[in-house]
Amino acid sequence: MTVPLDGVPLAEHATVYAALADAGFTDVWSSEVNGVDAFTPLALAAAWQPRLRLGTAITPVFTRGPGLLAMSAAALADVAPGRFALGIGASSPVLVSDWNAVEFTEPYRRTRDVLRFLRAALRGETVDGAFDTFAVRRFTLQRPPAVPPPLLLAALRPGMLRLAAAEADGVILNWLAAGDVPRALAELGQRRPQFEVVARIFVCPTEDAGYARSLGRRMITSYLTVPAYAEFHRWLGRQEALSGMWRAWAAGDRRAALAAVPDEVVDALIVHGSPEQCRAQVRRYAEAGVEVPVLALLPTPELATGDTAALATMVARLGLGDEAPA
Repeated sequence: MTVPLDGVPLAEHATVYAALADAGFTDVWSSEVNGVDAFTPLALAAAWQPRLRLGTAITPVFTRGPGLLAMSAAALADVAPGRFALGIGASSPVLVSDWNAVEFTEPYRRTRDVLRFLRAALRGETVDGAFDTFAVRRFTLQRPPAVPPPLLLAALRPGMLRLAAAEADGVILNWLAAGDVPRALAELGQRRPQFEVVARIFVCPTEDAGYARSLGRRMITSYLTVPAYAEFHRWLGRQEALSGMWRAWAAGDRRAALAAVPDEVVDALIVHGSPEQCRAQVRRYAEAGVEVPVLALLPTPELATGDTAALATMVARLGLGDEAPA
């Protein structure tokens, strides 16, 4: 499950983490956009619920210096040895430049360089020298983790997917349908042992299809108009289905962009229905090759009150339990 959950204060997530573990969820994965940072929710989970594995999906490679990112990862690996995976990625110009005042240039090479730096630094090595996109002078972690965390790479198109296969310990997929998974995995080629395939899956557990599609359209117009995601979906074959949305968005007509998103695209990218129907749809991702399906729970009318008991019930119904992929 993606954490923290909306509508629940971070300080009250001990109950959430216990409910997730009791429902059969194995992992909690954080993200980092404009809510909380990626590490704090996981540090709380490490202290409150040692049954859960932890992961970031993702921590941007631009918004922290290489040394600070290594320290944050090492600290979490120290408090949850063998239970933490560090997912990194390029993020987007809005998050990096507009919100964090960092130049978003050469995202592929920056991601590759940070991945290589972290590999060495988290093993306790002294890193001294120039990478293509930055230079580090004699950095050594004072407290290298006894169990270095696996490094996973967020990837959309072939170049980054191949980098993940060649140098990372896993790949993190995002904003794709279950039917798109084989296309992405084909770019990975022969994978090393213990290489993990993680995917974030947006789940709106409500039988109000109109509500779910309206929310899904808003999310799709917000995300898939970002150049990297637009190119990703062109590569996946949605040029015709999404061209109307892209034209309207470029013209500044947000209402027309929303209206131009077909139902079938929403239904492919946003899992919705009863919790049991959502479970069946998530299972399709696992059958397609996703080893760690990470649910991102979207707000629903049923959960709008912020009632933690209702949330716990929903989590229990969504829990995969014995049906979770190994």
